[in-house]
Amino acid sequence: MGGRSDFSDAVAQLSWDDLRIIKALSECANRTDAAKKLGINISTVSRRVAQLEKTLGVALFDHRRSGYMLTAEGVELRELAERVELDIVSVARRVSRAGQGPLGKLRITTSDSLLLYFLTPIIAQFKALNEGIAIEVLVGNQTLSLARDESDIAVRATNKPAESLVGRKLATIAWAPYGSDKNAPTSTPFEEGQPWVSYSAALCGLKATSYVDSRVHPDCISYRTDSVAAASAAIVAGLGFGFLPCMLGDITPGLVRVGPVVPELQDGLWLLTHQDIRKSWRVKAFMTFCAAAVAELKPLVEGQRALPVS
Repeated sequence: MGGRSDFSDAVAQLSWDDLRIIKALSECANRTDAAKKLGINISTVSRRVAQLEKTLGVALFDHRRSGYMLTAEGVELRELAERVELDIVSVARRVSRAGQGPLGKLRITTSDSLLLYFLTPIIAQFKALNEGIAIEVLVGNQTLSLARDESDIAVRATNKPAESLVGRKLATIAWAPYGSDKNAPTSTPFEEGQPWVSYSAALCGLKATSYVDSRVHPDCISYRTDSVAAASAAIVAGLGFGFLPCMLGDITPGLVRVGPVVPELQDGLWLLTHQDIRKSWRVKAFMTFCAAAVAELKPLVEGQRALPVS
């Protein structure tokens, strides 16, 4: 018990710089990259790690030919470093952003399909009213970590937003089948032998993917993609019919809706941020503006522009 107690006491004396070195070396696996990431010399990395191991009385890394690998004790300290990093980011944001006015950068993460025709005009209108705010948009279907300060606001299609985030559901996203305006009038989507566009990789979990897979023979799915925006382009190009969110399909040139909205495919449209920055002027301003803009576009989002829900 004494040895473990001594280790714990020594850990309590570590500085953030010590933890940063452990974290960087564990991520990079070599001293050169770790030193470059931290902006210090390679010799400094080596010396600090040696000092830490001597102070703690344990080895933090196994020095293998493939690189530096954490020991069990090293893993504990890396996890501590990650927790401290999140705490530092959280406090820094609250202090630096609480009193900020309409200046600075606002980072928004969303998917390509939401950004393309729908969110971009809303961002442009917001920017015109807030010239001092620089907008950075990060596009991807994966969830970026708002907790790690990778983004300020997330606009997501989901029915289960992360519990660590706060925000509001703006609307229900309707999905319907679409075809090229050149080919669709002469074809029936689920007629035997018709080609289809569907989803793959990160979008395999979409309800639209399983819906098509259960109704269309695999040989008839001529094109798959991990991008909803790419799927819309493929349908326009005549590669087949496919399901799209109505907020994208109804306003994309070259597309025509070829069937009713399918209620079981719907998602929620959520506007989210991290609780630490929800009172930031920039965050509050955009979330208020975006919510009002989406409210006016709710009929488009919910598929009420054309065919009724079946």
